Amino acid sequence: MNTPLYQAKAEFFKALAHPARIRVLELLSEREHPVSAMLPQVGIEPAHLSQQLSVLRRLNLVVSRKEGSTVYYSLVSPQVAELLAVARRILTEVLSVQVELLDDLRADGATQS
Repeated sequence: MNTPLYQAKAEFFKALAHPARIRVLELLSEREHPVSAMLPQVGIEPAHLSQQLSVLRRLNLVVSRKEGSTVYYSLVSPQVAELLAVARRILTEVLSVQVELLDDLRADGATQS
């Protein structure tokens, strides 16, 4: 039996639900990076970065290539960068509504004092 699309999507988003994986994808949205350059920017131990990159490879979101002893990673598709950009826009919109609500609450509290 085939996995329902909604279940496959849930598994996909679950796999993305790690801050280090999102940071790696953000970096790779800019350009190809060697693992050594990602380490300080992601801020995790080398073994943990390797695990996170492995998850992203299994999802077919990133590919690697080796040049000498250096391993470079890049996005499989520019659509991954688009997904991150859309997520950023949604988050910005959601947070701006919350800021407006907070401002309203503060203004309301000031008039009641």
